[in-house]
Amino acid sequence: MPRVFIGALDAGTTSTRFIIFDDAGRPYATHQIEFEQHYPHAGWHEQYPYEIIKCANDCIEGAVKKFVADGYNVSDIKAVGITNQRESTVVWDSETGKPLYNAIAWPDTRTARLVHHFKNKNGAEDLVRICGLPLSTYPSALKLVWLLENVHGVQEARKRGTLMFGTVDTWLVYNLTGGGKTGTDTRFVTDTTNASRTMFLNINSLKYDDFLLDFFGVSQGVRLPDVVCSADDKAYGNIASGVLAGVPIASCLGDQSAALVGQRAFSVGMGKNTYGTGLFLLYNTGEEPVFSKNGLLTTVGYHFKGKKPIYALEGSIAVGGAAVKFLRDNLRLISFSDEVGQLAAKVPDAGGVIFVTAFSGLFAPYWIDDTQGTIYGITNYTTKEHIARATIEATCYQTRAVLEAMAKDSGYELKTLKVDGGMSNSDICMQIQSDIIGIDVVRPEYRETTALGAAIAAGFAVGVYSSFEELKRVNTDGETTFKPSITEKKREKLYNLWQRAVSRCGGWLRDEDDDSEIEEETRVGDGTQKQFA
Repeated sequence: MPRVFIGALDAGTTSTRFIIFDDAGRPYATHQIEFEQHYPHAGWHEQYPYEIIKCANDCIEGAVKKFVADGYNVSDIKAVGITNQRESTVVWDSETGKPLYNAIAWPDTRTARLVHHFKNKNGAEDLVRICGLPLSTYPSALKLVWLLENVHGVQEARKRGTLMFGTVDTWLVYNLTGGGKTGTDTRFVTDTTNASRTMFLNINSLKYDDFLLDFFGVSQGVRLPDVVCSADDKAYGNIASGVLAGVPIASCLGDQSAALVGQRAFSVGMGKNTYGTGLFLLYNTGEEPVFSKNGLLTTVGYHFKGKKPIYALEGSIAVGGAAVKFLRDNLRLISFSDEVGQLAAKVPDAGGVIFVTAFSGLFAPYWIDDTQGTIYGITNYTTKEHIARATIEATCYQTRAVLEAMAKDSGYELKTLKVDGGMSNSDICMQIQSDIIGIDVVRPEYRETTALGAAIAAGFAVGVYSSFEELKRVNTDGETTFKPSITEKKREKLYNLWQRAVSRCGGWLRDEDDDSEIEEETRVGDGTQKQFA
């Protein structure tokens, strides 16, 4: 039988890639582009909406070109799946299709003041029960509130009734299916996994909730995308132009949900940890949402058309690979990201250094907004090797804190931790992780499980797969298992030192320290004027 192929567009926080998989989950062609990040003020993190689209189109073109050069036909690609950075917020005008401000990326903390304001608002105590998320700078809701309060163009579009809001998945699908141009079947949709990260979706009904919309003041004048299943052969339409014109978009999942699918965590009690720009540990809780009492998020794991939604508990850690990027780009301690592991391996421990990488505050399970990055334990003995190791250890300590919270909420302790993402490529990082959590860490040979998950979901939507049983052998060859190699006594000593550092880092930021005064040119978002051919 002719081989079937599925494309996966993975629009991450710092780079975009397009990967073409066969029906056995093997990659045949890939093209990746790293795109620019913008930090106009301390705590602000923006991206150009046009660049997000340009990178997507360029990656599709590049991968398909390689695919065809290897002797395959474009017609062999039956569908495309999309996975994306979550919570990042885009606003645009329905009449022109043009963005009204730069995309505000998920780690952005400009809304810290709004968090405190809304926490004191009547009804705040009910939010987690309704949407599964606590008030923080992380979800999309307060990013939209900030835009409505501060950007003149957004305010005017709201008055005209032309203001469109979406996360990155919505912006991608909207543009890939025509961008609102006459004669195109443009889709304005989002899937349940992404919608569950906005704070606008009722986590039980999976529909927009009137109370939530009223609470955040967005019930009038803001056009929200239709919420559809993560895997659906009709909802996302077809690609309108380019080398894949006419190919259906058959799935869309937030990146961490896609990784859950890519790790084939289809049974209750299965989980994974993705080491990307941030770290995200998801744990399958089945067909009913579980509400955490220990600082975790309740989210949609995945939702395939014709099946019940699957929920997950999530521990979101804001800074993972971003800390390595900080060592490379800001401090210039390393020239390439891979060097952090090489440096860390030169010392037996961090020499007493603890790096609390709270660049965007601390997320799960701590949820400390009033802190920033802090390094403890620096002495004359400290070297860049110690700092490199402390940077890796910070991700591993936070993973342990999330695992402990999940065990309390679920009553079940993971026996092994499945891992993927960029930092999982480092053997020393994964060995340190195993040492700190005290269980086996299992790494697949192919680690782009986020893209693989989008492809698997699209395959289900168009009938390439009909059951999870068919995926048992996907991406299982060449697994590596890392086993704990330190004593329990040493493990607890190290972790207690981390916890002590966390307990001391809160309370650093105060309202009078806020630097939110912005010039008029910043208000209108000069970056969105950048045009791409």
